[in-house]
Amino acid sequence: MEPARHGRDVKTLRAAWREFRRKRSPWIIATGIAAVAAVRVAVGGPSWRDAVAVGAMLVIYPFGEWAIHVYLLHLKPFRLRGRRVELPTARAHRQHHEQPNDLGLILLAPLEAAALLLLAVPFTVALGGLLVALLPGPEPWGPLVTAALTAYVLVGLYEWTHFLIHTAHRPRSSYFRAVSRNHRLHHFKNERYWHAITNPISDRVLGTNPDQSDVPRSRTARTLDPGPA
Repeated sequence: MEPARHGRDVKTLRAAWREFRRKRSPWIIATGIAAVAAVRVAVGGPSWRDAVAVGAMLVIYPFGEWAIHVYLLHLKPFRLRGRRVELPTARAHRQHHEQPNDLGLILLAPLEAAALLLLAVPFTVALGGLLVALLPGPEPWGPLVTAALTAYVLVGLYEWTHFLIHTAHRPRSSYFRAVSRNHRLHHFKNERYWHAITNPISDRVLGTNPDQSDVPRSRTARTLDPGPA
């Protein structure tokens, strides 16, 4: 069967999963999850500190997702030493806004997935490790690996959720309907709001989840207004 090119052609959960597995980033993320899980097993048995690590990452992750969307993916071109610069991630995201139904433009590129797994997640976990190091006692390496594993799983959940939102399949879950509605408002109503993908708590806390009836329709929701830099 030929791969589907447009979200409107994917109408069932089975079809969405089949198309998702054909992409590269899910395999990269799955490999990362398996590798970190193996490290966690090798480090030793879990303790109550692992539950704390999971809880901490569940709190931190939605705001990291929001920040990456706002400050990296929506970064406008800028001038550096007289030259116009547009980050590849921002350019790819602008293309996604221009063609939100194109299944080839939804998921992370391999380098973007690798950057999240090998840079963003370790940096966040390292910051947590520095804070924990201020407390008395040995460094809890096991829980830190658990935090990284939790983040990897959440990145995988982000990829799947974002992909599913852009298909024609509509799960019955009220939670999914809510995040799907918000993401479509971001794409088709106003790109300055509704930046969360997997968890709307970040939009609610940071003031980017208004009543959609109070938000004017943006003329640049599909172009992200790259403009001259």
